[in-house]
Amino acid sequence: MSTPPRAAAALVLERVLAHGETLDDALAAQAPRVAERDRPLVQALAYGGLRWLTRLEAQLCALTPRDDWRRDPPLRGLLVVGAWEAQGLSTPDHAAVSEAVAAARRLHRGRASGMVNAVLRKLRRHPPSPPADEAAQYAFPEWLVERLRCAWPDDWPGLAERSNTHPPLTLRVNRRLASRDAAIAALAEHGVGADPGAVAPEAVVLRTPRPASELPGLAAGWLAVQDEAAQLAAPLLDPQPGDRVLDACAAPGGKTRHILERQPEAAVTALDRSSRRLRQVRDSLARSGYEADCLVGDAADPERWWHGSPFQRILLDAPCTGTGVIRRHPDIKWLRGPADPERMAAAQRTLLDALWRLLAPGGRLVYATCSILPAENEAVVADFLARQGDAVPGAAPPAGRPTGAGYQILPSEAGMDGFFYACLERRGG
Repeated sequence: MSTPPRAAAALVLERVLAHGETLDDALAAQAPRVAERDRPLVQALAYGGLRWLTRLEAQLCALTPRDDWRRDPPLRGLLVVGAWEAQGLSTPDHAAVSEAVAAARRLHRGRASGMVNAVLRKLRRHPPSPPADEAAQYAFPEWLVERLRCAWPDDWPGLAERSNTHPPLTLRVNRRLASRDAAIAALAEHGVGADPGAVAPEAVVLRTPRPASELPGLAAGWLAVQDEAAQLAAPLLDPQPGDRVLDACAAPGGKTRHILERQPEAAVTALDRSSRRLRQVRDSLARSGYEADCLVGDAADPERWWHGSPFQRILLDAPCTGTGVIRRHPDIKWLRGPADPERMAAAQRTLLDALWRLLAPGGRLVYATCSILPAENEAVVADFLARQGDAVPGAAPPAGRPTGAGYQILPSEAGMDGFFYACLERRGG
């Protein structure tokens, strides 16, 4: 018997908020238990509930004097997704409430169904005013509001608002197989409207997001899903024929494949700590007919996998808090904590130091994150340049505001995700 969609969405929120799973993993765990026709609704409820979590909870608190529901993860999830459905989806009131009550019986054996019924009916009849508290208003944790306010005093309210919007679906055209104009025309023939990206030369932005399975060209390898900001990494790396290139944190493989699309005569090594995630890299390359040396290994510990031949190009797409891609992954807001930026920065410094030893004189290392927090970006690069006398800033990407020796793209600038780039070149050669 399949799980009803509202109950499934509540369980997804429980796995994220109570057990620290990512939203993608939690949805994947629930998918086999949900009828295929209901999976889009489960996703919409889970994404909306996590995107607006603290605002929705503030509204719920205004409607009930009880707060014990906040200590009951399934009930908390059910009330949150019910509150989101009442305001964010077009489900008729009677259907949404009755289905939520049925889900409460399924999850709680009737114990909470009366409360769910009363609170959601009240919410639909008399929606509370927006909360005055800024963290609840923008549905961001307080620590992250303070970080954004400090880093971007003039921009942070807009940053928060844009991080709560639905992102576009952006594709990358393999221009060795099709021109961008030809790709847009082929999409149009299949009823998919698309426009050229604003910055990246291979970018195509769909006017209306569609499931990837419905898009021509993905299976054939002349299209790939990749945000436009991420598409700037391979051109900035600028590999030349015969270069040894290291993609140091390669999974899931989009940038590895883009490097080879732009320079198929490069010798590319794709490295990742996870053998499971490295299979994604192999699969992506196999679909497009490219080859790379795929290695399981820790970029911070090259002695275990490096054989001594230097690389002319290194891409370090460093693990980070992901604060630039919250619009795609709203769970990031609730899975990260105030100590994480500095913890990530320490790991990033270790990675930079380890990989710099592998770079040939005259070579280029591109440091990238999908963070918008200076502690992980310009502070890491400034510290590195202060310690490495043979490192100098190099080329600039075609987008982003200068921040020290790097460039910061903020979420939704030219429609792109938040991204940071710094190009570092080694003297000599």
